[in-house]
Amino acid sequence: MQVTETLKEGLKRGYAITVTAAELEEKVTEKLKEAQPDIEMKGFRKGKVPLPLLKKQFGQRVLGETMQEVIDGAMNQHFEDSGDRPALQPEVKMTNEDWSEGDDVHVEMSYEALPEVPEFDASGIKLEKLVVKAEDSAVDEALKSLAETAQDFEDKDGASEDGDQVVIDFVGKVDGEPFEGGAAEDYPLTLGSGSFIPGFEEQLVGVSTGDEKAVEVNFPEEYGAEHLAGKAAVFDVTVKGVKAPKAAEIDDELAKKFGAEDLDSLKTQIRERLEAEYAGAARQVLKRSLLDSLDGLVSFELPPTLVDAEAKQIAHQLWHEENPDVQGHDHPEIETTEEHTKLAERRVRLGLLLADLGQKAEVEVSEAEMTQAIMNQARQYPGQEREFFEYVRQNPQMQQQMRAPIFEDKVVDHIVEKAEVTEKEISKEDLQKAVEALDDE
Repeated sequence: MQVTETLKEGLKRGYAITVTAAELEEKVTEKLKEAQPDIEMKGFRKGKVPLPLLKKQFGQRVLGETMQEVIDGAMNQHFEDSGDRPALQPEVKMTNEDWSEGDDVHVEMSYEALPEVPEFDASGIKLEKLVVKAEDSAVDEALKSLAETAQDFEDKDGASEDGDQVVIDFVGKVDGEPFEGGAAEDYPLTLGSGSFIPGFEEQLVGVSTGDEKAVEVNFPEEYGAEHLAGKAAVFDVTVKGVKAPKAAEIDDELAKKFGAEDLDSLKTQIRERLEAEYAGAARQVLKRSLLDSLDGLVSFELPPTLVDAEAKQIAHQLWHEENPDVQGHDHPEIETTEEHTKLAERRVRLGLLLADLGQKAEVEVSEAEMTQAIMNQARQYPGQEREFFEYVRQNPQMQQQMRAPIFEDKVVDHIVEKAEVTEKEISKEDLQKAVEALDDE
């Protein structure tokens, strides 16, 4: 077998691979001899079928398998010997398309190699870590919000208002006939909750206990029950009570409703949760600052195919953000701009840099970390958690998509540990501005 370099220009590589007919013949014979003891054929005892007959019967199929194995082996050996890592799957094609059995096989292989990433000293990077303490006012605001979610309702005199609860009996009719599922008694409906079809709750604002009202509505065209979709309906409603919302008292009893021993324990939990949220937001700012530093610190040649693919993806994503009504891919071709390419170059450069740093630092994503990530995402599919878990376990591409951000965060942590980091305490409002600035860049 011969491997000859035909192109070495920047990161572009080209090689001509020649597999001689004699090599193929030898390997085909080896394969048939290995299989011979287990082959049975009419007229011969098991393992006694002559090799020439085996070649006639199975030679073509074995030849095809052998050709692929030899070429794959040559490629793998080349990458092992050269140390090259292809940016994308190498392009491989036979150049003697009129090949027939007995001819040498001529193959061309081309690819773009991943670049060598230069070393740098992370200790020279200076970063600022933003720290926000949860103020008493923020804790009080969160407590008030919890009290509102735990609110009760108490009887009131006078007409109902938005946010009140009305206790009603109702019977729904279409074309004068009651329909299944359209009636209830003593139903507590909070006005403004949006739990009934559009237009229903609004017509009950201003009613009082004892009132009877005909509520006229139209079922939406996309309503789940087909026999009601788009139909006009009248609900005969009797108001049996009007109640005003009453927030729960902020006391130990409220704390117990949310699993805390007492009010002080609940406040501590709220403070810890708020500061964890602030820390998560501050990490976003710190990570962006680190990536900006790395982007200006390290420069190396980038594989054009990776940059082009990333630029197209960025352009496509931004186009869909600007055209949210278009869900599929039935749209005009989206041209990449210089801005898309510039952003793509940054992403590819940083991606290759972080991957290289992670490899050198032997950063790994543990099975426990992957399991936790899968479980966290599975919670988005209530009742289907097990199915989602199994789907990810059987889908390597999905696993890689979930592993990548975990790996990146661990590499970022590794660099931050070596960098010079100073803390700066700021307000919640200033942190919010810093996070919003990330989206504007």
